[in-house]
Amino acid sequence: MFIEKRLERFAQHRMATAPVPMRLQLWNGVAYDLGPKPAVTVKVKGPSAVKALVGADFSELGEAFIHEQIDVEGPITEAMRAADALVHGSRPNAATWTRLHRVLGHSRRQDAKAIEHHYDVSNEFYQLWLDRNMAYSCGYFHRDDDTLDSAQIQKFEHICRKLMLAPGERLLDIGCGWGGLIVHAARNHGVHALGITLSHNQFDYVRNRIAREALADRVRVELMDYRDVPENEKFDKIASVGMFEHVGLTNLPVYFRKIERLLADDGLVMNHGITTMDPQSRAVGSGAGAFIDRYVFPHGELPHLSLAIRALSEQNLEAVDVESLRHHYAKTLGFWVSRLESAQTKARELVGERRYRTWLVYLAGCSHAFHSGWISLHQILAAKASRKGMKPLPWTREHQYRPALRATNEAGAT
Repeated sequence: MFIEKRLERFAQHRMATAPVPMRLQLWNGVAYDLGPKPAVTVKVKGPSAVKALVGADFSELGEAFIHEQIDVEGPITEAMRAADALVHGSRPNAATWTRLHRVLGHSRRQDAKAIEHHYDVSNEFYQLWLDRNMAYSCGYFHRDDDTLDSAQIQKFEHICRKLMLAPGERLLDIGCGWGGLIVHAARNHGVHALGITLSHNQFDYVRNRIAREALADRVRVELMDYRDVPENEKFDKIASVGMFEHVGLTNLPVYFRKIERLLADDGLVMNHGITTMDPQSRAVGSGAGAFIDRYVFPHGELPHLSLAIRALSEQNLEAVDVESLRHHYAKTLGFWVSRLESAQTKARELVGERRYRTWLVYLAGCSHAFHSGWISLHQILAAKASRKGMKPLPWTREHQYRPALRATNEAGAT
């Protein structure tokens, strides 16, 4: 009875001072609205979940959800909006950003374990909600009604055009995922591509795809840390897509120094990665960063765009083009959340209830973070700063926007 009274007072206070579009339904059937016209119902399964709701931060709410102390009725994206209102309404003075109270190591062993934790869930699980080419990074949308498959192929092509790939060039893809970019680049631009990954699942998948599609003469994959790529042969072009989030803030100089050493003097590098909107490169606060670090993405750190550009500039690389794809990633994540929810029965069979809930709330939370402007995605095209005597870059971006490659070319690839 005491808990019910406490929740009743809490609900009345929120309704009057900081309404939240959420209904709380208790284990005994009693319900309280925290705002008018609730968009989502949170079913509270027992008294142990009350603290997470009343003391609300994202970590506590996320843990309550994945441990089945609460359930959600309604779209998970609406639940994230309501959770944001609940967290920031109950903690009006809480900092949006928080400094990590530790120095992240990012040794080869630590990075390999972090990649294993995040990516080696199962290829079948990722296939449920990614596109047909298994691209686990933001798509590139030409129109609002583009499909996810089209947007991912357009992303591959957008990167290839920015890099100005030419037949016979050597392309390195650092953190190649399931191989979509290197296959696209070899097929459509005639390059010889090497992809590297620390994920055993990804490595096996890409190797089998290369054999299945008879691309062994142009494409290969290695299970390798970026720091271990031999420097005896230079690459004409280098791509890093959705990888430098794993590098760590203190290792950014090491990362960009390695790229500079691997890059031909007249080469180009594309760094496509998530960035924080906080100029101090602090983690997202209110428990969100702590939840992601513990349950989904160990040792992940996001730099601000200014820090990334400073770090590459200090390693003899010049940023020659920068593009924000924040809204593209928000839209991509919307697809992923919807597809995962639609495939929830199979997802639970593959990875279990707890992991399914973890990924659902993680993807929905990331979608909300991009929509809200807490984090962003930047493509940074860079060249060696010491390009004296080299062929100059094009005067305009016209080469990026020739008539678009038909997005159906690879829509059936697997």
